Amino acid sequence: MADTIVDAVSRALDESPSRNFRETVDLAVNLRDLDLNDPSKRVDESVVLPSGTGQETQIVVFASGETALRAEDVADQVLDGNDLEDLGDDTDAAKDLADETDFFVAEADMMQDIGRYLGTVLGPRGKMPTPLQPDDDVVETVNRMKNTVQLRSRDRRTFHTRVGAEDMDADDIADNIDVIVRRLEASLEKGPLNIDSMYVKTTMGPSVEVPA
Repeated sequence: MADTIVDAVSRALDESPSRNFRETVDLAVNLRDLDLNDPSKRVDESVVLPSGTGQETQIVVFASGETALRAEDVADQVLDGNDLEDLGDDTDAAKDLADETDFFVAEADMMQDIGRYLGTVLGPRGKMPTPLQPDDDVVETVNRMKNTVQLRSRDRRTFHTRVGAEDMDADDIADNIDVIVRRLEASLEKGPLNIDSMYVKTTMGPSVEVPA
């Protein structure tokens, strides 16, 4: 991890004015030399942050039976097939759930019905569930996703992602940024050459450039 990332994070934290709420720390990434009208060139990655997000991550699990019982200990909501049908009949409720939830997880055999009832709501938001295979541990999956962020550019050259919270150590936030940058460089067509610039900031604080 480069010291320049730690320095940028430290400046962003130091220059952020005191607020009466706990601010997040976000990374803004500006891309270049990419045809983002081509969906295959867009950024769409899930990254597990080594130091965690520093914030609550809302996770909903679609499951039944033993999987549902185990999920109740770790997920924010556990919904079954009947709940799914109800959401399919109530578009407003489905949209509210989608907007309030960071990630969805679903038993693999429910994915077809989820596509049927919620595909038009979750699909455009990039929130179709992660399929849970029979051998997957729902507790492990949910706990991993609590430390996960989405990198999603869509058709825009600038996108943002959460990398921590203001009360986290600068080194830990920098570790998170380092992992994100490495993933981006590995996934972009021209690697680091497709990254124009990056900035880190707290919710209400000034932007500080992260040197390449």
